[in-house]
Amino acid sequence: MSGSPRVLLGLAAVAVAFAAADTYVVVLALPEMVGAVGVSTEELQRAAPIISGFLLGYVAMLPLIGRIADLRGRVPVLVAALVIFAFGSLVTTLAYDMPSMVSGRFLQGLGGGGLVPATLALVADLYPRERRGVPLGVVSAVQELGSVIGPLFGAVVLAVADWRAIFVINLVVGLVLAAAIRALRDRPVPEDMPQEEDRRKGLPDFLGALLLLVTLGAGALVFLRPAQLLRDLTWGQMFIPFAGDGRWLTPVGATAVVALLLLVVRCFTARRPLVDGPSWVRSARDADLTGALFLAVALGGVILTFATADPKIQLVADQGWWYLTGSAIATLALVVHLRRTPSPLVPRGALRRTPAWGAIVVSFFVGAALIAALIDIPLFARTTVHRDSQLMAALELVRFLVALPVGAVVGGYLTRRFSAGLITAVGMLMAAAGFVLMTRWDITSLDSLHSDATLVLCGFGFGLALAPVNAAILASTDDDVHGVASAMVVVARMVGMLVGISALTAIGLRRYYAYLEDNPMPAAREVCDGKTRCRAFSDLLAGAGIPQEHAVFAGAAVCAVLAAGAALVLFRGAETRSFSTADVLRAGG
Repeated sequence: MSGSPRVLLGLAAVAVAFAAADTYVVVLALPEMVGAVGVSTEELQRAAPIISGFLLGYVAMLPLIGRIADLRGRVPVLVAALVIFAFGSLVTTLAYDMPSMVSGRFLQGLGGGGLVPATLALVADLYPRERRGVPLGVVSAVQELGSVIGPLFGAVVLAVADWRAIFVINLVVGLVLAAAIRALRDRPVPEDMPQEEDRRKGLPDFLGALLLLVTLGAGALVFLRPAQLLRDLTWGQMFIPFAGDGRWLTPVGATAVVALLLLVVRCFTARRPLVDGPSWVRSARDADLTGALFLAVALGGVILTFATADPKIQLVADQGWWYLTGSAIATLALVVHLRRTPSPLVPRGALRRTPAWGAIVVSFFVGAALIAALIDIPLFARTTVHRDSQLMAALELVRFLVALPVGAVVGGYLTRRFSAGLITAVGMLMAAAGFVLMTRWDITSLDSLHSDATLVLCGFGFGLALAPVNAAILASTDDDVHGVASAMVVVARMVGMLVGISALTAIGLRRYYAYLEDNPMPAAREVCDGKTRCRAFSDLLAGAGIPQEHAVFAGAAVCAVLAAGAALVLFRGAETRSFSTADVLRAGG
């Protein structure tokens, strides 16, 4: 294999890590972000669309992007995803209200999510089945490393600049990676790797580039509204609305919109456009855009139902049943559509092998268990030993998050020698054991050494299971559906996380209220000698919250055991090792 494919995979892995970090980068920056768009910190619950918007972009269109990667090639999709991610970062940086910020985060999620299936499929293109374990482990590791890097990256940037600098860095890195990957496009690659169609030769599209610059320049002015221009008697008129008070109903806003429309027309009519519009539309149509939209609505309903709920008081959002109704209707429409269309989003028979659809089932339960660790370990820390510091509570998770990518690489290596089902089962049983140990934590447990060992055990177990799941579905599907198959695994895991956190939180709340019925809480003034707050009362509140977290950890242990059992049963036919059972029998004969 030449060096170029290895460099390409390395750049793609870096892109996946950076996009994954963006999932968690808002943890510390969220109060400043919502404050910049006019939402006070007392109304932080209104920031939910910033998070759910990213999740919608990340999950809803993943199958379509994965299918386009199968039809068009991995490199064009990687480049396009990075450009979309960079543009979303630009919109988020310049956001002036909640809709613009949510739109930016949606685009970031769309671009960042699109990198994952293309990169996993790229591994399958570059490596034979028996050698995919380690590179899949590396990709899984860098993806999970984002959960470590994201909050730390955000904290470092916020220490020296404001939140917008985070997304400026995202913009620069995204464009640099896109340019580097595009530069490798014409290098030698394996013959069986899906290739981009030959582009027509000719001069660069200078007119298209000019229209793009006008669109970006005028759009930036709409977002920024520089004070010097606003006060100028001549230039200030460019910011006066034609009607109403909308920023886009101004001369500068109209300039941006008209330039964008002309750019779109140019991309569909020019001989060698800046972006080959007809080619991408053809790819989306061939990938079953209609089916992808039905699936996006179905997934979007599930995401909004659980992601916009307040986990402290409810299982689903206030409008959750309407979201679920829309999701059910979209699912029914999708089933009818897939039966009738000649070229469905997921080709018929693509997931017919048991390990293929089994990987989706296992991934769902892995996600349902994983989210309990990511959310409830910091919550337990905040309830007990770090009541005054959200940052210190979040840092308790570092031991878990550091062990996870290490386990991912080890799991990838072991997949070359042992079955994917065995490695996944061992990993998830280790995670389950970690959760069982967490059910015995008390108010001082996080100050002791055994909690460190528990977190490492649990994180390493999750990491161990990641690469075998991806290896199983890639080994059990045809080469021309690796992109969409990988996307379905990621979607299942994300949906599992959303459903899991809501279901486990509901179980925890039921346990919490049952504890209060059995152990009525005295009034604060009775405990604190007439004061409204004291250490003794805080200890009582912490003691009431611990059974709730124990119930969540127990539920997560059950999900982990279900994942382990499913992997043992469903991955039996997945040959991911460097030798098969048949090979051993022949050698013995």
